[in-house]
Amino acid sequence: MTPDENLRARLRKLLDEKIPAGGTEADTRFLDVDLDELLLEASNIFEAASAGWTMKAGMYQAEMGDVDQMTLGQETERLTSLKERQEYALKMADKYAAMARAQEPGSVVLKLTPPEVL
Repeated sequence: MTPDENLRARLRKLLDEKIPAGGTEADTRFLDVDLDELLLEASNIFEAASAGWTMKAGMYQAEMGDVDQMTLGQETERLTSLKERQEYALKMADKYAAMARAQEPGSVVLKLTPPEVL
């Protein structure tokens, strides 16, 4: 696929990677060059989204580290665990991979009859 602004915007939406108001692409997990790479390597937008969600699953480790609960005085906050986030990202990758396969052309069976020769 040839990347353009519309495809990048659609891929950002599928990856749930919105650029915050007043922000730039650097405020997201994927720069435009990263999205372009995903789009160039994919045969359709859903295949690019699947690869992107797989990459996000790996990024969560670096972002979250090992903290999944914080206690300050009497208050305790439980964060979404790394395992839950990774499972979610991989489920999304699977979902978009299935959608990508559905976009591919299916098989066609042809029956040929040889012509009569005079």
